[in-house]
Amino acid sequence: MSQKMKVTRFSVSLPPPLVEKLDKAWKSMQYENRSKAIHDAVRSFITEFEWMRSEGGQITGAVLVLVLVLYYLDKPGLLNEVTRAQHQFKHLISSTLHVHLEEDKCLEIIAVEGSAQEVRRLAQVLMAKRGVKQVNVAAMAP
Repeated sequence: MSQKMKVTRFSVSLPPPLVEKLDKAWKSMQYENRSKAIHDAVRSFITEFEWMRSEGGQITGAVLVLVLVLYYLDKPGLLNEVTRAQHQFKHLISSTLHVHLEEDKCLEIIAVEGSAQEVRRLAQVLMAKRGVKQVNVAAMAP
């Protein structure tokens, strides 16, 4: 049986419109309470902060990093270029998932492990491809 971790209570001051948006969000996401939603938001904030600070640091099992690539197939050969870029960084990539969103719109989800600098470079190479509309890097602590 696991023991409950102690919590620290503290006060946060927010403008009323932000509180309204927060309350609407956590309720629509079916959180049990505002504290749990803020807990998850703070965890995401810290994970993102640690990821951004890990310039040359090695990303290992402690952090899962996904590179999300949204692109349209309106440029001939784009799929081959995206695949070629993935092969260029195959030492980082542990898995990929290709999702067909619409007739000509796709999402590539790439799970990676390596240095933060190399992951950023992969994201930059993909973003530079003509036809790639958006690249997001998401880091999360499991």
